[in-house]
Amino acid sequence: MDLGIRGKRALVCASSKGLGRGCAEALAEAGVDLVMNARGADALEATAQEIRDRFGVNVTTVAADIVSEEGRARVLEAAGDVDILVTNAGGPPPGMWSDWQREDFLKALDGNMLTPIALMSTLMPKMIDKGWGRVVNITSQSVKAPIAVLGLSNAARTGLTGYVAGTARQVAPHGVIVNNLLPGIHATDRAVSLDTGVSESQGISMDEAKAQRAATIPARRYGTPEEFGQMCAYLCSQHAGFIVGQNILLDGGATLATI
Repeated sequence: MDLGIRGKRALVCASSKGLGRGCAEALAEAGVDLVMNARGADALEATAQEIRDRFGVNVTTVAADIVSEEGRARVLEAAGDVDILVTNAGGPPPGMWSDWQREDFLKALDGNMLTPIALMSTLMPKMIDKGWGRVVNITSQSVKAPIAVLGLSNAARTGLTGYVAGTARQVAPHGVIVNNLLPGIHATDRAVSLDTGVSESQGISMDEAKAQRAATIPARRYGTPEEFGQMCAYLCSQHAGFIVGQNILLDGGATLATI
């Protein structure tokens, strides 16, 4: 399918690997030029060069912490006038409710709520002026069904979801379409980290930990960054203009919900 976005320009955050990379690759496949951001310069440039070689699109890289004001300013300066924004940032660590203090919540809010809002606030006005834009926020299945040990993530990402619910409907009349993608367990470094936690807490091998978690998913496997990226690219396409303010689960059926 021709997504109708060839020649558009996208900022994809945290895109050197994992789900962000999957989104960057799928957009590049559709002919979109990229501004890619991540904290690690070496991994970022290696990924960017692979994408240039494979898809022949223009790729600008900015190695910076998107959560910091200084890093975000550098990314936004390099991004300039973009048509597509994909927000993404690593989630806060797991734990127990009794472990978390005010500073823990502020850090989670900065990373998983306030940073995406700051990026949208800066970039959407130009999209509105052009009468076209797409924003996809990578959040989590936990905004549909909370994950007890991820309370910091539950709180911050749900706050972003509430913001998007209203904002998406305010900018849609101007051709700017905002939606959220809610990943379940995907084969990324985040999954390895959580599998490691299960392995250590239960005294089992990593393979056993992964099998145990995969068994909770009706699809009986982890998702892939590639299939996640294809859904992102579709939401950024010309065909998605009537999908407004939605929270789309990609979790293999793991979330138990009728709607």
